[in-house]
Amino acid sequence: MSDPTGTCADYEISCDPDRLDPARIHHWLSTDAYWALGRSREQQDRAIAGSLNFGAYERASGRLVGYARVVTDHATFAWLCDVYVDRAVRGRGLGTALAAAVRDRLAPLGLRRVLLATDDAHGVYGKAGFAPITDPEKLMVLKTG
Repeated sequence: MSDPTGTCADYEISCDPDRLDPARIHHWLSTDAYWALGRSREQQDRAIAGSLNFGAYERASGRLVGYARVVTDHATFAWLCDVYVDRAVRGRGLGTALAAAVRDRLAPLGLRRVLLATDDAHGVYGKAGFAPITDPEKLMVLKTG
């Protein structure tokens, strides 16, 4: 499935799994993303295989420069995670563009809730319409590791 969406003029976003670069994604996340440091390549490959994936690509070269992953049942719920933009192209709106592409791709599904967690990028996601949870007391977590 391909779902290209133009963004930031020099970049495009696609859901085409054949365009992904799993080695690059693993390197980014396992070495530079606070939430995934040390994640194994096997874990990352399983995560990619079980998710709806978004890649941000330079139009000129086709090189992957950003990534986002969505875990969803395509009916009621989605979790946006593993959003990463290559350090060399940060500050150009690609993080927000990825979040907006996720929002737009999921909108026709009529999901009740799309969640994400972030320590430091509230402004990035806010520009795409995400907002703090108004009733966090409803959420719980099962810590397994």
